[in-house]
Amino acid sequence: MSLRNLLQPLLLFLLLSGCDQSPNDKAKSIASEVMENMGGEKGWNDTRYLAWTFNDQYQVWDKHQNLFRWEQDSLVAIINIDTKDGKVYVEGQELQNSEEKQKLLERAYALWINNSYWLVMPFKLQDEGVTLRYVGEEQTMDGAPADVLEMTFAQVGLTPQNKYKLWVDKEQGLVAQWAFFRSAEDAEPSFTRRWSDYKDYGSIKLASDRSNSQGEFKLTDIAAPAEVPDSVFSSPTPIEKL
Repeated sequence: MSLRNLLQPLLLFLLLSGCDQSPNDKAKSIASEVMENMGGEKGWNDTRYLAWTFNDQYQVWDKHQNLFRWEQDSLVAIINIDTKDGKVYVEGQELQNSEEKQKLLERAYALWINNSYWLVMPFKLQDEGVTLRYVGEEQTMDGAPADVLEMTFAQVGLTPQNKYKLWVDKEQGLVAQWAFFRSAEDAEPSFTRRWSDYKDYGSIKLASDRSNSQGEFKLTDIAAPAEVPDSVFSSPTPIEKL
């Protein structure tokens, strides 16, 4: 074989290996790494129950049965997030007014979307309808080098006009910071917050810290139990934290 023939495959390999990934492909690769470092798709799918407190609201989500319990003070809503049917209780008494009940169930559904996103957003990076784009490299507010992703939506969820910017820590391979834009057209975010203080909960990792320079904010009472009492999705009064 001639020297020319020997060099051609090597040249082709060098050319291909030097090609940069597209912003979308690189973003997907980073998102896959994040998912793996959080516990992987299997860990996420195997996790049935999630519980947490967000803004003085306590909730429990049964991911396998699509049930969501939300409570604040004496107000309790238990909803099937597929059908949006459920029950609402005020001071232990079931609400009978159908119009008021429907409004509260719709609110509970919206709170499930919002409050769960504050807990599990890194697991949702590759959901259907989500578009990810690699933006570049930046440092987080804590000075850590990070890959930055932009996250937009194609008519999914209740607020598809939103946009997020995510900083993925290069060393940990985990989301370390996020910024929220009310509209994808906005030049500046409504807020930028940490996404930190990761701990293991069952087979997955979750982070509780959402603080920034304006103040501390944390999700509390986080749990991912393998089982929960039957009362979790039937009790008309606030339950003991799991």
